[in-house]
Amino acid sequence: MTASVLEMKGIVKQYGGVYALRGVDFTVRGGEVHAILGANGAGKSTLMKILSGAEQATAGSILIDGRELAVSGPRDAKRAGIHLVQQEVDTGLIPSLSVAENILLDHTVSAGAWWHSPKRTVEQAQQILSRCGFSLPLKAKAEELTLAEKQLVLLARAVAQDVRFVIFDEPTAPLSLTEAAALFELIASLKAAGLGIVYISHRLPEVFAIADRITVLRDGSRVWEKRTDQTSPEEAVAAMLGRREANQADERCRRAGEVLLEARELRIGHKVKRFDVQLRQGEIVAVVGLVGAGKTEVSRALFGADRLDGGEIRLRGKTLRLRNPGEAIQNGIALIPEERRLQGILVEEPVKHNLTLAHLKAFTRGGFLSDKAEREAAQSLVERLGIKTAGLDQPTGSLSGGNQQKVAIGKWLLTTASVFLFDEPTKGVDIGAKQEIFRLIKELADEGRGVLYFSSEIDETLALADRLIVLENGRTAAEWSRSEWTTGRITAETVMYYMSGGNHHGSSAAG
Repeated sequence: MTASVLEMKGIVKQYGGVYALRGVDFTVRGGEVHAILGANGAGKSTLMKILSGAEQATAGSILIDGRELAVSGPRDAKRAGIHLVQQEVDTGLIPSLSVAENILLDHTVSAGAWWHSPKRTVEQAQQILSRCGFSLPLKAKAEELTLAEKQLVLLARAVAQDVRFVIFDEPTAPLSLTEAAALFELIASLKAAGLGIVYISHRLPEVFAIADRITVLRDGSRVWEKRTDQTSPEEAVAAMLGRREANQADERCRRAGEVLLEARELRIGHKVKRFDVQLRQGEIVAVVGLVGAGKTEVSRALFGADRLDGGEIRLRGKTLRLRNPGEAIQNGIALIPEERRLQGILVEEPVKHNLTLAHLKAFTRGGFLSDKAEREAAQSLVERLGIKTAGLDQPTGSLSGGNQQKVAIGKWLLTTASVFLFDEPTKGVDIGAKQEIFRLIKELADEGRGVLYFSSEIDETLALADRLIVLENGRTAAEWSRSEWTTGRITAETVMYYMSGGNHHGSSAAG
């Protein structure tokens, strides 16, 4: 029997005036694994959301065996035999239903039955798990599962369907090594059965282990496609990054002072297996890693927001046992989180309240807040940071993304914090705001404060940092000082290679 062929032709996706995809072509055949690589924001997930019906393309077409499909929603895609195993697992599950019911959810909905046998549902789900090689508590509710177990439910649901093409979007991110190995065996069996597999991952070793072909997206365009056995991880990384302008890192030589913060052998859930860092006064240390590498988990643990499962945190030589963010703040640790609207600012509150929130006691007399003192302090910060606002009473959530981020940073400047933790601080801000944020971070270091800068943006970290630590799959993969990239000993390609786990592939990289 001839294998089916799925084609995406000239796919364009536009959000307002911004292009997420620019005429992308992509093909996957039955009986093959076709991987998609690309840096964060390259357009990988957007392309697959269009294929699965979660979003509609601005232009372009989708065909199976030469016949054009009308995919206006996920149901249309599933009817055509296209199934997406989602990266955001909680959005794909109904928490109040059992594991068995979630596995058979699509089948139950399509059958349209008014009643189904719970016993029969469990039996059918168990048969599917046996095919997958997984073990799950079928009668437990989905909300009781771990993140890894929820991922396995989605994988089992895909197997339960009459599918022809399966899309895996970063499927191993929440899985242990044993669970990932079982997943790869499942993918091999699906491939052998004639299904076409689209595999999205940042992790080069697994891509080169299971994929037949690789397509690279960059800035919303398809820039490269090769058979896996005709290329290398280094060549794939170069395609992901493309030609780059000379690094704009300045040649400063900042003198670092005494050790401020040390973290030794940190372990946090399944995300962080071992992380070590030493931060000195006046130093900017960048922790760079791909999405899911564990950056946010480390930053939250250092701020007392999440519990450590192992390891030690020391501040100026003193061991810290942080039970909550309040204790971190008392010890002079500040966090600017990645999700600023959820965790960094109070969106409904005015600019003045947000800017003074972390140091309210300075504006309080006898239990009453001094509006005059608060306004004066807030206005000075607005001017210092260049916050564009209609006034101090404007709701912070109505500011632009860059100005919201300036407020999230600015609220700490009135405190005596000595350690600043920045988690993806330039996410969703324009180039002008980025430069202002970089200027502010350098000022903090020049004042003798220590900065830990968590980011997935290689160019930013090379331009800003005094030292660079690569976090890959929850472990420290490499560490370099500034002189090693300003002299060309390591490059952006080297950093991406280590970020992607290329150092586990068996070949070597500089540095």
